[in-house]
Amino acid sequence: MADHNAKTPEVHFHRHPDHYKHWKLDFEGDIARLRMAVQEDGGLNPDTVLKLNSYDLGVDLELADAVQRVRFEHPEVRCLVVTSVTPRIFCAGANIPMLASSTHGFKVNFCKYTNETRLYLEDMAANSGVKTLCAVNGTASGGGYELALACDWILLPEDGNTAVSFPEVPLLGVLPGTGGLTRLVDKRKVRRDLADVFSSLAEGVKGRRAVEWRLVDECVPSSQFAAAVERRAHMMADEAKLTHPLRAGPGVTLPELECTRAADSYRWKYVTMDLRRADRMAEITIHAPEAVPANLAAIRAEGASWWALRCFRELDEALLQLRFNQPETGLVLLRTKGDATKVMATDHLLSEHHGDWFVTEVRLLIKRVLKRLDVTARSLFSIVEPGSCFAGTLYEIALASDRIYMLDHPDEPNHVRLSEMNGGAYPMANGLTRLQTHFLGEPERVRQVLSHLDPFSAATALKEGLVTFAPDDIDWDDEVRLAIEERVSLSPDALTGMEANLRFAGPETMETKIFGRLSAWQNWIFQRPNAIGERGALTCYGKPQRPEFDWRRT
Repeated sequence: MADHNAKTPEVHFHRHPDHYKHWKLDFEGDIARLRMAVQEDGGLNPDTVLKLNSYDLGVDLELADAVQRVRFEHPEVRCLVVTSVTPRIFCAGANIPMLASSTHGFKVNFCKYTNETRLYLEDMAANSGVKTLCAVNGTASGGGYELALACDWILLPEDGNTAVSFPEVPLLGVLPGTGGLTRLVDKRKVRRDLADVFSSLAEGVKGRRAVEWRLVDECVPSSQFAAAVERRAHMMADEAKLTHPLRAGPGVTLPELECTRAADSYRWKYVTMDLRRADRMAEITIHAPEAVPANLAAIRAEGASWWALRCFRELDEALLQLRFNQPETGLVLLRTKGDATKVMATDHLLSEHHGDWFVTEVRLLIKRVLKRLDVTARSLFSIVEPGSCFAGTLYEIALASDRIYMLDHPDEPNHVRLSEMNGGAYPMANGLTRLQTHFLGEPERVRQVLSHLDPFSAATALKEGLVTFAPDDIDWDDEVRLAIEERVSLSPDALTGMEANLRFAGPETMETKIFGRLSAWQNWIFQRPNAIGERGALTCYGKPQRPEFDWRRT
């Protein structure tokens, strides 16, 4: 059952520009324009009215789809302009009645998804050569300003009306979306005292002061705004062509993923997910490619059907299904099946043709899906058995797991393998590879295991620290069963906190702060009576009564 409320159906994740309700996506040469035009009665919950370009998950699903399509279907684009159709309103942020009526779990997953989407915008600028310009042509509040912060350049008209604001603390008793505060001080380097004042002003900051405080990059008279947007967009596109000159050629259309559904199973082409509801578990199995393209021309001919792209798009959808539609699933068993040599051959193609824009975009998509796996609040156990193909890119899935169990059977060969793709193609949120994070206390191990060209047997993998446990065939069933039973018996809240702390060892970055420290604080605040109690600020928003606070600081 979907974790929202009784009137919201199961969330479906496919979107296409021909059927967008809330955005208009247009292309003109090397400039794309994404204009927000939220349909008030188009919310996922039919009772939610999305006034003032406020958004729910459906609005953000379209935004994520648009970013993905710009990257894959329009390699000619070098600058994406994000703006609004609605006069005097850019975006009012997350819809407050939607948040107030949603379950706690939905609120947290909604915030997590919006942050992932904004990070995808930043990743597109950094790695795909598509710069982003936010033309804030009206008030930008809360999540609306967060969307602007995710762009490379923020342009504001000086019209006496347009302001940027984070009103969550003074009006709602919550944080600005968990990513807003971090982007203010880590990304835009806003002074802490000014950020404190700004985040306490419900009305926000306008015009020249917004530029002086580093809240926006440029402010022009309203009569010059349209011309300034055009000038800046073309300037940014020209800059992107210099940094990413190889982004050219026909795009690759992303079709809807075919999935066969039954009561407790999802069947895509390369990914299957089986739910064991009584045990609060799911099993995700990822299948190796059936064939490997011979060269770059064959890869381009396969397009969106290429295993490396299709498989990870399917895994991404499986993870979203778990987050939003299967809230009681606490443990995920991750399995692989198929020919490991074909995974290794695919990795070689991903490495050899990194200079090709399409192959690069596939690598970047795999990186993003693995990051989504990292921050998914489910216990993850990888199960390595004979017939598995935890090799190269698929071994990253094992490294993302909380534990790795590998069967050591005397009569049935069982191996894991590393490839060049484990050496830096898929950095985590902390900026390190998963191997570097895994061996944080033994950095010399990373070079040692990467130089091992042969498959690792169970015994060798255990010795080298590549798996957690390697029981023999006599103990395997009991040991894995007991580990599973123990895990699903523990407090889900404690496990979520424990896993989020352990998965990101090493350096702290803007991204780890968003998903670690600040997400944890927002998670806590969303459950406090000062926000959601009978007289909490979020509950009372838009009503005549004033909020009542428990004034004790915790």
